[in-house]
Amino acid sequence: MEIGGLQKLTLIDYPDKLACTVFLIGCNFRCGFCYSGELVLPEKIKNQPKISEKEFFDFLKERKGLLEGVVICGGEPTIHKELPNFVKKIKKLRFVVKLDTNGSNPEMLEKLISENLLDYVAMDTKAPKEKYEKVVGVKIDIEKIQKSIDILKQDKVDYEFRSTIVPQVHTKEDVIEMAKWVKGAKKYYLQNFRPEKTIDPKFEKIKPFSQEYLLEIKEAIAPFFEVCQVR
Repeated sequence: MEIGGLQKLTLIDYPDKLACTVFLIGCNFRCGFCYSGELVLPEKIKNQPKISEKEFFDFLKERKGLLEGVVICGGEPTIHKELPNFVKKIKKLRFVVKLDTNGSNPEMLEKLISENLLDYVAMDTKAPKEKYEKVVGVKIDIEKIQKSIDILKQDKVDYEFRSTIVPQVHTKEDVIEMAKWVKGAKKYYLQNFRPEKTIDPKFEKIKPFSQEYLLEIKEAIAPFFEVCQVR
């Protein structure tokens, strides 16, 4: 597994758990507002310092009894066929595991859930269906996104949906459509865009929406979910 970063402690990425976050290299999307270019773009990946699996697992062994969980994100973790074995090694050390995914590989998601390798999944929904390809910057099979949504809503693993809301990309109506798409899910979070080191530099000049505006949108969609919050 190619590891491009390790956050040794996070109090916010795994709900109610002390965790670390491991960043896997590579992504099949090219969202212009993404701020992880060093994990996504080949020309930046080659200059990104790598962490060996041995180094990562040595770290986990040292943190047994101190940390509770591991967040696996990227990039996009599910593009790696070796992901199940990687997670199995983490679970063997008795850590709970959270996966962050864009939902583009429902087959991998289903495999991980069916083998009881995940304890929590956070899936990003990027746009309403008709805008998806434009927002993620590549051609996609929207049915795969739909299947991942359906898998999570079966409630076989704890999960949340979340969307990063970006001026000039999303309108209030877009966010309402996105919320309707995953309506009935347990949790849906709106995340404010951060204009920093974005894949497309033009996004660095965009001012994020105000907190008040996002709270206004939240009020409109909150009835669709058990939990709906702005992060």
